[in-house]
Amino acid sequence: MESNDAEMDLVSISALNQYGYCPRRCYLIHAEGEFRENVHTLRGTREHERVDQLRHEVSEGVRVEYSLPIWSHRLGLSGRCDVVEFHPDGSVYPVEYKHGKRKRWINDDLQLAAQAMCLEETLGRPVVKGAIYHQQSRRRREVMIDTTLREAVQTAARAVRRRLSDKKLPPHS
Repeated sequence: MESNDAEMDLVSISALNQYGYCPRRCYLIHAEGEFRENVHTLRGTREHERVDQLRHEVSEGVRVEYSLPIWSHRLGLSGRCDVVEFHPDGSVYPVEYKHGKRKRWINDDLQLAAQAMCLEETLGRPVVKGAIYHQQSRRRREVMIDTTLREAVQTAARAVRRRLSDKKLPPHS
């Protein structure tokens, strides 16, 4: 999603997650500002408190950064990584925290892949995999950041930008 517009507003990476889940929900939250807390979102907020504080630590040679700000001018995206692990071999491994049991949801994979692509642009090195950490089951689900997932991120980023910038577009289309 190359853009010639240097002044392009960056779209939140979390909007890609919402769009992958439900395009209408994405529009309501990110264009209309409508968001209602419920028991699930409140639990997720509480569980995220540990990773939402900007800090770092080193454990067994792995530097772990929490709440790391990221962006990509090429993709027009910005956000924060819950956790990024920097391994001694030079590999970079983003980890996205999610409430609930270990399940595969494409919207979560889109969010993680967008984070990986932002990290690649910023760091100048490949990010080939990451993980979704499911807090309820306390297990990771590894995600390969392959060509198909990268193309899905670019497609979703274009669709979200179009949806959020066109106020004439009905929220359910």
